[in-house]
Amino acid sequence: MASERSKHAIDRRRIIHISRRPPLQPTPKGVVSDSLGRRLKNDVPDCYSAGSAAKPFNGDKQALLPPITDFRSTVSRPNMMNLDLQSLRIFVSAIESKSLTKAAEENSLVTSGASKRIADLESRLGVDLLIRHARGVQGTPAGLSLYHHAKAILRRVEIAQDVVAEFGKAGNPKVRLAANPSSIIAYIPPITRRYLSESPTARIDLQERYSYDIPRLVAENEADVGIYHALSPAPGVTSYPFKRDRIVLVTRRDHPLARFDELFLEHANSYPFVGYFPRHTYDAFSSFAGRSLSRPLDVKIEVGNYEARCRLIQEGIGIGVIPEPNASPYLNLYNLKALKLLDEWAERQLYVCISNDRDLSDHPETKRFLDCLLAKSD
Repeated sequence: MASERSKHAIDRRRIIHISRRPPLQPTPKGVVSDSLGRRLKNDVPDCYSAGSAAKPFNGDKQALLPPITDFRSTVSRPNMMNLDLQSLRIFVSAIESKSLTKAAEENSLVTSGASKRIADLESRLGVDLLIRHARGVQGTPAGLSLYHHAKAILRRVEIAQDVVAEFGKAGNPKVRLAANPSSIIAYIPPITRRYLSESPTARIDLQERYSYDIPRLVAENEADVGIYHALSPAPGVTSYPFKRDRIVLVTRRDHPLARFDELFLEHANSYPFVGYFPRHTYDAFSSFAGRSLSRPLDVKIEVGNYEARCRLIQEGIGIGVIPEPNASPYLNLYNLKALKLLDEWAERQLYVCISNDRDLSDHPETKRFLDCLLAKSD
């Protein structure tokens, strides 16, 4: 009973307290109030105030929320649109070489010029990119982050340049091919005919180069595709096995060795030679063939042109070691004979190569030409 009386007393006080509140005043049209009739002035956007032209509150609680502010728009961002590629190249060189001096040399600038470029870049971005010390420079956290993005930007620019370079002045796609002489004589003509029949608007820029130089040209983007011979695939490029050919010994038909059809080079070592060894003269040849010889070859004259070499052989100045495809056109012309060399090195592997960095999806014409090169012959 006591608890019941206490409960009634509490309810009575609550009723008295509520009844003593001032009566609710009608809310002016267009002004939002809470359940107790208090105007929501501070938490309601101006568009809902009594003096605004906005519609009165219609019960949509979402409308009571203040406008959403995109705080990203209030953050000050560095101006990236005015960055020039040369400054990015210098910055990337400085990060990789850890030296402003080396970065300047790589970009054909004086050190002060490279330093000013980096300082301007830092000023424009509003952040330090390099830590300078007596031993050189190193990237700050912001600098290292920018380095990775700058590398990607410069790479995309190179790809864009490569894609544009595949088109000639008339807007036709162009492929730059660097190939060794024997592949140009024996393999490139029929492949080129087939490729151009499938891509009649395309052009090929064919460069005749020696095999030792071709992988470098491709790696340095001076050629799109290369064809070279080697004992094994060259480093720095992506290589695909292409063809195999042979080195032959070319003699006059009345030469004492002409009675043979095949022999080892050692059996011809007592006769003078007409030769050409483009990289390190005889040393390049002896690096792979000399191991099978009892003594160095007696090279009387060196000449690069294959026809000139065959002409000198015809005159009896010496015998010659020549790739079979390059010797074949001149055998009947100059009354010469080609003898098969049985040495293991005399059989050569030819490779087709492209740059490791080349994404063929960005170079459709290069891909078409590469597919044509590597297609199986009928």
